[in-house]
Amino acid sequence: MNKTLSIIAILTISLAALAVWFVSPIYASMNDTGAPIGVYVDQDDTLDSIYIKVGSPRRWDLLQRVLEARPRTGYYTIQQGETVLEVYRKFRNGLQTPINLTIPQVRTMDMLAGYLSRKLMMDSTELSCTFRDTAFCSRLGYTTQTLPALFIPNTYQMWWNIGMDKFIQRMQKENTTFWNPERSALAEKAGLTREQVITLASIVAEETAYVPEMPKVAGMYLRRLQIGMPLQADPTVKFAVGDFSLRRIYHKHLEVESPYNTYKNKGLPPGPIRIPSVKAIDAVLHHEQHGYLYMCAKEDFSGSHNFARTYSEHLANARRYVRA
Repeated sequence: MNKTLSIIAILTISLAALAVWFVSPIYASMNDTGAPIGVYVDQDDTLDSIYIKVGSPRRWDLLQRVLEARPRTGYYTIQQGETVLEVYRKFRNGLQTPINLTIPQVRTMDMLAGYLSRKLMMDSTELSCTFRDTAFCSRLGYTTQTLPALFIPNTYQMWWNIGMDKFIQRMQKENTTFWNPERSALAEKAGLTREQVITLASIVAEETAYVPEMPKVAGMYLRRLQIGMPLQADPTVKFAVGDFSLRRIYHKHLEVESPYNTYKNKGLPPGPIRIPSVKAIDAVLHHEQHGYLYMCAKEDFSGSHNFARTYSEHLANARRYVRA
């Protein structure tokens, strides 16, 4: 009897040891680097290419054996001390880590497409074609010219592998949230649609980077609109010409035929000339009411401007700047 019990005890201990030997590796740490390891998995990745991206974490061979197929697409992080089993579950079930995407204040939709393709699992060419698709823009309630008004330049948390449809839905949701009752009422009070507010804000943002001055610049352009005066905004000419590096606007530039040339066409251009900052948008909504019609860079080169009510005052300001 004692001999039988001894044999049973030995077998039990052996089986337990075997179980520990078999199971313990999957509870071992995959990451002992001291910092999280981030890895982007796209549709073309294999387990070998993912291994290279991850940067050789410990026990990858074991993880590779238990994974039946490559992980789902997405952005994953392997945290310090995370076990093989935890990483397996994360990759197997697509338990991604969200990324923070900041919509940039770019000048063209092609620039936005290029930026998004570097930040999300999207193709820049496909994005550019979509942004130029009149039917696509129309379904969203925009034209190809006003589409930049959809994108509010804030930081949003989302999945790296978010598809185009869900991304646009998210941007629509954030746009609706941004245009709360207060902002909507201010736009209506100014006699502008949301798209027109964004368009004017894009001009203001190009005219000055000095935020405290933005409401005054916005008020000046609104004053011009009210009296039927052409906006005569140099940034719109740069956009029409397609050369944002221009330091001076010459007569030949003012003659370019384009609906964005506000020297030849009265009123606002057909759409934003960039994605403006939230501060520029709010500057239009909270614009200053004054009688200024002209602005000229200050002679102290501070980046701010002298404002004038009459053209003669404006010429005097311009002479001071030229002398400086």
